[in-house]
Amino acid sequence: MKNEYDFSFPRKNPYTHRERKQITINLDAAALDYFRAMSEKSGIPYQTLINLYLVDCAEQNRTLHMEWTA
Repeated sequence: MKNEYDFSFPRKNPYTHRERKQITINLDAAALDYFRAMSEKSGIPYQTLINLYLVDCAEQNRTLHMEWTA
């Protein structure tokens, strides 16, 4: 280790690719169970899987098509 470090020229963390924001979201139990099961299979945390899915939807410019029936 060095005795002193020079912090006069800070630089951006090269390991952060995108800014993230913490939010609170309400999900259906079935949707949460689905991503938790996928998490168990893949070894990736379920919150990361949900984020990856949403990012993919945004990058592919996918739109939701819904029809309400009476």
